[in-house]
Amino acid sequence: MKIQNIDKDTYRKKTNLVMVSFVALLAALAILFGSILIAFFGFEGVTESGSTGNFHLNVLGVILSLIATSFIMNKVKTYPYFDDIMYVWKLKQLHHRIYRKLAAIKTKAEQNDHDSLLILAFYYTTQKQVFILDNNTLTITSVQKSINELYEKAAEINFGIDLNDFNIDLLNKY
Repeated sequence: MKIQNIDKDTYRKKTNLVMVSFVALLAALAILFGSILIAFFGFEGVTESGSTGNFHLNVLGVILSLIATSFIMNKVKTYPYFDDIMYVWKLKQLHHRIYRKLAAIKTKAEQNDHDSLLILAFYYTTQKQVFILDNNTLTITSVQKSINELYEKAAEINFGIDLNDFNIDLLNKY
């Protein structure tokens, strides 16, 4: 995976628009499906407790709307508009994958393993990028400290780290 430059303001606008659109579509479809189901299969009368007895149809409407919205989002995520959002989403997935193996990677990095240092450099650099994009300013200083320490260590042992050399397959050996 190659690191991409993403404009923070554009990313935030797109992300907010997609989230609001997803929620609005989900709500609209839930009402639509619920209304259709109640019209065809619902009970006409109201019970003594004030309930119509159509709760299960409303829940089914929500489930159907979730399925429909997920299907729609799955289809439109390949549009160029979603490139930045999908890049960050895939990056976050990769961060989780690296994090699960982080202890083993750090152990190998302490033994001056080049691949481990490369993975850590990619991890910390992209983590900083995601934190900036998501306005997570609380932990950026610790990530920057980790980046600085990593590059100092690489310089001490005369390892060159080129983030373009990172490949997801490097994680398979951990």
